[in-house]
Amino acid sequence: MINIGILGCGRIGQVHAATILRMSEAKVVSVSDFHAKAAQKLADKTGARVQTTDAIIANPEVDAVIIGTPTDTHYDIIHAASKAGKAIFCEKPVDLSAARIRACMEVVRANNTPFMTAFNRRFDPSFAHLKNCILNGDIGAVELVSILSRDPAPPPVSYIKSSGGIFRDMMIHDFDMARFLLGEDPVSVFAVGSALVDPAIGAAGDVDTAAVVLTTASGKICQISNSRRATYGYDQRIEVHGSKGMLRAENKRNHTVEIATDAGFRTAPAQHFFLERYEAAYMAELTQFVAALTSGAQQSPSISDGLHAQVLADAAHASLMSGQPVKIV
Repeated sequence: MINIGILGCGRIGQVHAATILRMSEAKVVSVSDFHAKAAQKLADKTGARVQTTDAIIANPEVDAVIIGTPTDTHYDIIHAASKAGKAIFCEKPVDLSAARIRACMEVVRANNTPFMTAFNRRFDPSFAHLKNCILNGDIGAVELVSILSRDPAPPPVSYIKSSGGIFRDMMIHDFDMARFLLGEDPVSVFAVGSALVDPAIGAAGDVDTAAVVLTTASGKICQISNSRRATYGYDQRIEVHGSKGMLRAENKRNHTVEIATDAGFRTAPAQHFFLERYEAAYMAELTQFVAALTSGAQQSPSISDGLHAQVLADAAHASLMSGQPVKIV
């Protein structure tokens, strides 16, 4: 049995707690949150103890911690948890600074800490199957990847101001997916962006509509499109074109019923947000995290994957500011 401490009892902490309650190989033993009511509410649901983050990290009964706290707290928690011998499951981004992620990598390696970066989209059944089709050679050599990610509505501007921007907060998932599907790291990043959804986002120094082109050393290309607004639901699609064919993963809809009348064909909207869209992915990623702890296997995605995605996000921001492609060195 893997005993887990959940650090951060907000939306994502609640998602992971609900997942663990469905597992026989792990249990939540402790929870912490800056807001006492949130911590107690999750403790009541899981049967866990409410402790401070420091107490959870020091608790010898805790084998692993899930870090679902604000990004600016990750650095200190990772250092403390690693030195205390805890396995770490960390929500993205690991940190908003690539240099600070590298410092986290050093302590994780020094302490031989099992560490998973929570890029849950790799574990989505459709996306994982698409990846397996690539590995099986079903479409030959990958040539062009297209990734579309569009949220149903923008977050509050107060969140935007502390998020690190659309590339580090939202598109970072797509940067990881690009690496996952391309099979090699991009060497060039070109980004464009605008504030078309909410002028206040632009006033806060960010964009809400963005596109990026990634190019690898062998010439493979990935196009990523992000928007903070999609009136038809949570838009998550992938297309991979190869030398022998094409793979496509479409949106998940509220239901599969299609109605046809003299007005045309009509289907259900896409599922509304990430909680329902990636429910299976959240289950699969935590299942793999626990299984790897039990078997001693390498955790993946690793902290190195978190760093690579952050480097691409930083390059995209630099490209947006300069209007020029940025080389990855």
